[in-house]
This record gives sequence, structure tokens and C-alpha cells, in this order.
Amino acid sequence: MVQTDPPVDALRALIESRRYAPGDRLPAERALIGELGVSRSRLRRALAVLENEGAIWRHVGKGTFVGAPPAVAADDIENLIRQINPVRTMRARLAIEPAIAREAAINASADALRRIDEARRAAAAARDWAEYDKRDDAFHRSIAEATDNLLLVSLFDRLNRVRRAVVASTVVRATEGPPNDHTSFAEHAEIAAAIDAHDPARAQDAMRRHIGSVAARQFGEV
Repeated sequence: MVQTDPPVDALRALIESRRYAPGDRLPAERALIGELGVSRSRLRRALAVLENEGAIWRHVGKGTFVGAPPAVAADDIENLIRQINPVRTMRARLAIEPAIAREAAINASADALRRIDEARRAAAAARDWAEYDKRDDAFHRSIAEATDNLLLVSLFDRLNRVRRAVVASTVVRATEGPPNDHTSFAEHAEIAAAIDAHDPARAQDAMRRHIGSVAARQFGEV
């Protein structure tokens, strides 16, 4: 779906008008803020949208570049997938995602809160496990996006890719889709409510309990 958010459209137009090629570096954030006439937070949201679409990629300390990231990044993740086990992957989630939820509760905008709720509702309405997994990913990513911190979004994306690759093959499900009383539904609702209330401690605790619940169902204690 084509974005209609003015900062996103303005950033796209700038990239197109200057005929940037894949691998070219964009101006620094301060320069883009001045050229586009947007706030820092709105620029970062626009950058996050284009990064999610694969139109740009960011390297901390080096800048923002046009196109997809170099293939070596994918190779690094593939190597990591081969070297880590499911329990360690879930422990990484327990270490990282509660902190992301805390940051989301501090920084979430009204638009970010709306996207979190939409993703939560979509996950609860999933008809089968494949759809649920996709919607569940979207829910957790919407929380990472709500932090307004591209580094945390990048960390989440890498963690989630490894998690799906490492853990998916170990999960055995007895039903075709999530039951109406699937425990994650209520856990998602509690996380979303805590972020909506801008309560960092509650959001962090709710996410920790949720991931602990998922880990317990899949592996027992981790």
C-alpha cells in the first residue's frame, strides 16, 4: 500500500529527484530535517517506513543508504542461526523485548498506539497458525517501532528473524489455529494497555511475563 504520510512522500521525492543509486548515502538527519521541513521524530518515522519497505538501510555511525543492505548482513544472520539453539534464542527475547516495551511506553505517539492496537486485533482474529505467526510478528514489531529508535527496531528485526528460523521447527501445535482462549491474546492486550497508559514498568513486566509464558509452553522453564 502506498504511504500517504507527507514526510514519507517528501523523503521519497527527495531520493527520486536526486537520482540516488543503490548504495548512495543520504544527507545527515540534521540536513534532511531542514530540507524537508519536518521534526526529528517525524523524519525518523519516515526513515523507519522506508527502511521497512527495503528502500533504504541504516548503519549506526556511518549513515543512511539507498537500497537494500549488503548481502554480508544476511550472511551474518545465517551463521548466527546455525550456531544458536531455541532456548538461548528465547532467553535473548527475555533480555531484549521487555526493554523494548518499556521504551515504547515512554515514547509511543498516538499513531504508534493505533498501529499497536490494530496489530493486536489482527493477531486475535487470525484463522490459522500461519496467519497468527505473521500477525504476531507485526504486533511485536509495532511495539519496536513505537520506541522511535531505529537501532531498537533493527535489533528486534534481527532477533525475530533468528527466532522464527530457530524456534519454528521445534513448535508442535495440536490445533489448526489459535483457540479463542489462547493465552497470548490476553497477554497482548495487557502489553498494549500498559504502553497506551505510558507506564514503562508495567509494559516491561507485561512483556516479560508474555515471553516467559510463550517459552514455558514451548520448552518449559528457560
